[in-house]
Amino acid sequence: MKTKHKTLFVAFSSQKGGVGKSTFTAIAASILHYRLGYNVAIFDCDFPQYSLIKMRTRDMAMVMENDVFKRIAYKQFTTINKKAYPIMKHKAEGLLEAAHDFAESSTVPIDVIFFDLPGTVNTPGILKALAGMHHIFTPITADRLVMESTLVFTQLMTDVIMKKGETSIENISLFWNQVDGRERSPLYDIYNELISDLGLSFMQSQIMNSMRFRKESEAVAKTVFRSTILPPDKRLMKACRLDQFMTEFLRTIQL
Repeated sequence: MKTKHKTLFVAFSSQKGGVGKSTFTAIAASILHYRLGYNVAIFDCDFPQYSLIKMRTRDMAMVMENDVFKRIAYKQFTTINKKAYPIMKHKAEGLLEAAHDFAESSTVPIDVIFFDLPGTVNTPGILKALAGMHHIFTPITADRLVMESTLVFTQLMTDVIMKKGETSIENISLFWNQVDGRERSPLYDIYNELISDLGLSFMQSQIMNSMRFRKESEAVAKTVFRSTILPPDKRLMKACRLDQFMTEFLRTIQL
């Protein structure tokens, strides 16, 4: 008997904006799809900005304007023979049903669907959507407001959603983002201990601070970092330890 292909539902989620949810969603999806050969898709549910929908439009234009990116994209397409992964706009309400329908109707087996979710738990349908994820990754920074918001969010997830038992969540993993290697903030030690005491899962990998996470590709650029069309340059990944993060990420979701 043929076993049904399992599609993993993964979200980089947080209540706090500006911590890198959309950026990590795009980078992880691009690495899995273009470099590692998995089939992925994204549901952009972050109303009203829909950052990933806009990012795809900018990326398409940039590839057409930049001769280096155009050659990379052509070589990539002819080598792996895969189109760009789909990015679909959807509200939080009815999201899980739409995602399951998409996975079941896809002509190729979908390995991972990433979800870019709204940053507020007051959004209609968001709690049900979160409960339907298999893995949730929450980027945090050494900022008191970010940490307070994150701890409220993760406690809500563990106490309200996971304890009800009506959930698909296998793990919620927090990870440090925008770490400044030149200074050691006491907040890291304080919050590491606090998070450990709360029984929350913390990733070993830390993402070093880099302007690349906030910088769009330029018309004269020769390397790619944040893109929905191409995977990030391996040297740039290593510089901010994104390579270590992705190794741990893949081990966590057991892909």
